[in-house]
Amino acid sequence: MIKIALKDGSVKEYEAGISVIDVAKDLSEGLARVATAGSVNGKTVDLRFELNEDCELSILTFNDEEGKKAFRHTTTHILAQAVRRLFPEAKLAIGPAIEEGFYYDFDKEGSFSAEDLEKLEAEMKKIVKEELPIERFELAREEALKLMNDMGETYKVELINDLPEDAVLSFYKMGEFVDLCAGPHLMNTKFVKAFKLTQVAGAYWRGSEKNKMLSRIYGTSFTKKNELEEYLTRVEEAKKRDHNKLGRELELFTTVEEVGQGLPILMPKGAKVVQLLQRFVEDEEERRGYLLTKTPLMAKSDLYKISGHWDHYKEGMFVLGDEEKDDEVMALRPMTCPFQFQVYKAKQRSYRDLPLRYGETSTLFRNESSGEMHGLIRVRQFTISEGHLIVRPDQLEEEFKGVVDLVNYMMDTLGIKEDISYRFSKWDPENKEKYIDNPEAWEDTQVKMKNILDNLGINYKEAIGEAAFYGPKLDLQFKNVHGKEDTIITIQIDFSLAHRFDMTYVDKDGEKKFPYIIHRTSIGCYERTLAMLIEKYAGAFPTWLAPVQVKVLPISEKYHDYVEKVTKTLQAKGVRVEPDYRAEKIGYKIREARMQRVPYMLVVGEKEAAENTVSVRSRKNDDEGAIALEAFVDRIVKEIESKER
Repeated sequence: MIKIALKDGSVKEYEAGISVIDVAKDLSEGLARVATAGSVNGKTVDLRFELNEDCELSILTFNDEEGKKAFRHTTTHILAQAVRRLFPEAKLAIGPAIEEGFYYDFDKEGSFSAEDLEKLEAEMKKIVKEELPIERFELAREEALKLMNDMGETYKVELINDLPEDAVLSFYKMGEFVDLCAGPHLMNTKFVKAFKLTQVAGAYWRGSEKNKMLSRIYGTSFTKKNELEEYLTRVEEAKKRDHNKLGRELELFTTVEEVGQGLPILMPKGAKVVQLLQRFVEDEEERRGYLLTKTPLMAKSDLYKISGHWDHYKEGMFVLGDEEKDDEVMALRPMTCPFQFQVYKAKQRSYRDLPLRYGETSTLFRNESSGEMHGLIRVRQFTISEGHLIVRPDQLEEEFKGVVDLVNYMMDTLGIKEDISYRFSKWDPENKEKYIDNPEAWEDTQVKMKNILDNLGINYKEAIGEAAFYGPKLDLQFKNVHGKEDTIITIQIDFSLAHRFDMTYVDKDGEKKFPYIIHRTSIGCYERTLAMLIEKYAGAFPTWLAPVQVKVLPISEKYHDYVEKVTKTLQAKGVRVEPDYRAEKIGYKIREARMQRVPYMLVVGEKEAAENTVSVRSRKNDDEGAIALEAFVDRIVKEIESKER
């Protein structure tokens, strides 16, 4: 007999060899019906998995993240089986479950059409109705290679050859279909009843541009049809908010093939939003004691060799020149820190000088791979609100707290604080080559940072291997409308670069000491923040951020003189206003202004001109009727100054 500790804390005894699904049945027939996988001592396993020793067991369902993955991973196999039935010449690559669904990569002549997806969905429904048992089996390496070679699955052969010699080679069989797979999977195809194939894309084999381009089919699946329909509705709403689509429609930015991938061009409206954000950040940082710097866009490789970027980040940099041929090799800067350090080093510093807070609106360059580029979110040239604080050890916690307070103020003002999650990114001692090699300093700094985060009461998740190469960091994470998570702001504690750059201060005892450095952004990359705001507000920015705050719409050309008066009155108060003198019907002008997400439309005609009023239509309240011009000006100025959302 073995003892099994269950999720509720109870312990039950069973005969050794009992399967996870049989334990589920013993606990509850209802639980067994919705079970998708098991978790044994923290490891996700098949429902078929046999328990032969004392363990901790959780029965997973679709409501559990790993249970959801098992369900959707099974759907990928149903898709692959349908592809092999309808397109027998297609070769299988890989097909994992992902956060919002699944995908499978195929090597097929030509891509899959929309009609092909419809046919594949129909075939998948047949496979579900066939109620095929899903069976797991293992093979020795030679047998596994022979099976995949006989089936013509060259990608699977490559995967097997790349696995360690002692790797378990498991396969799953559904009717006539067999696939190399680690699992876990459901017990039968009949459980997968609500699914949708959503799109086709190209994907390089193993993510390398040097390899063949494959056809990737994306999809998603749920246990209930209504859940699938709700998800598809959310996806359609997300498409409407997608900054890549909306940003172009609202003339905020564009991209041009001749300029290059990852190099967006901000159009006047987008540039205005970024300008407003930059002024907001620089003014607030100055109020909090930051000193503004302006540093070069490039430097000799010597600078990056001192900082360690040349060793740890060179592949992500744009290098100008050839190390083997040129005496002087330059590189565009991927960060500002080594430049700002030169400001600190310009003279000897005392403990009384610290903390020093440097801020800069920095244009940076990073050589992202073409597959990583996406709209304004991941680009090759971007502008960032970068800053570095040089602090004594006794100032570290208070200054870190000040940075967090600044960041939270920025996020709260922008209206996105509630959408942010926090990640404590730590080094990975198993991959020391990625980091500056000083395990003691890493552990010491991470303990300090954890204590600071806990004292601040920040609710964070830990992530091993996500630290900067010179220190741990707090990442502020934001999900775009499609559910993909990106880092928008980082706050890093650096224990190393002050030593590398010989940055010292004279302490109270007359001895030279090395400071800590806090690397931070206050609002992140402006391009990424703009993308985030487009999606958050569906292009309808708060009035203070709107590129055009007011449209003045005359009923006819007879009132153009009054339109000019209204326009100049608003402009004199700093309001961004556009008159619409076109010979179009007023209804058309109103509809167009709404499509452009303009916060206020002022309609003027004979009565308004005679009484010095404006007929107000707003995004919030629609038709508000006539208001005295002076009263409206006072109202909108207050709204802008308070940064009301």
